[in-house]
Amino acid sequence: MELIINDVKTKELLTEVMIELLQQRREVFVEIILEALEEVGLANAIREGRTNDFVSEDRILKLLGEDS
Repeated sequence: MELIINDVKTKELLTEVMIELLQQRREVFVEIILEALEEVGLANAIREGRTNDFVSEDRILKLLGEDS
């Protein structure tokens, strides 16, 4: 037996599932959104604070005494 669902029905089902999840597991979604906002903020802070070129891997390894 094969189940075929069209795009409209798929969208309706996914919307219904998302609404139900949001209602029942609101704290999980709040946590996910807060974490995403923190990541965006961190990325913006790094971008704004970066004023020089990246250090090469070879230079880092030399400083660590692990040059090959």
